[in-house]
Amino acid sequence: MAEVRTEPVVVVGLGRFGTALAMELVRRGTEVLGVDNRPKIVQALVGQLPHVVTADSTDVEALRQLGVAEFHRAVVAIGTDIQASILTTSLLSELGIPDIWAKAIDAQHGKILARVGAHHVVAPEHDMGERIAHLLSGRILDYVEVDADFAVIKTKPPRDVVGMPLRESKLRSTWGVTVVAVKPEAGIGGRRPGFTHATPETVLGYGDLILVVGPVDNVERFAATE
Repeated sequence: MAEVRTEPVVVVGLGRFGTALAMELVRRGTEVLGVDNRPKIVQALVGQLPHVVTADSTDVEALRQLGVAEFHRAVVAIGTDIQASILTTSLLSELGIPDIWAKAIDAQHGKILARVGAHHVVAPEHDMGERIAHLLSGRILDYVEVDADFAVIKTKPPRDVVGMPLRESKLRSTWGVTVVAVKPEAGIGGRRPGFTHATPETVLGYGDLILVVGPVDNVERFAATE
């Protein structure tokens, strides 16, 4: 099988978010150039990131000298310095980078980043807060929002759908959701099998774990059903 190669990524801003992102990309085999304007931060990462430099990302000539314009993907992970975050994003757009990701600290910051050239805006703290709220508020064991009003959840099946094939459970007509995978409860020896694709013939048990997809309101309502 041919090796899968990914485009290199420049990560600007090596705080907790930027560093974690850069190191995970490297772990996955992606070439990363890390950039930060704080020499102590950069020095601490020498040896952990193959390519890490001290530079002012609000200086377009500094970015050109680093060859940033040759990258196809960039992440602006600058934290609290909103002005630097916006200016850096604008300069990366000016350099013609076709895929720019930028971290926002609030909704207004995110709107500005999108206006000045960010193709993707992420809000890690906000997104994590929403996810934890979902996990704390009911029977949802894991939650991933994949669009503005669509989510995947991990939960246990309600009584109404246990013991019958999924094709007879009327999930879509009753709750407006779909079970896409199931992880059966632990069998003899106490080991739980892994997740497998759900089919119309799948029969759920009380101790199973299931992955359910659908509109946010629908999956929340389904998970709240005993």
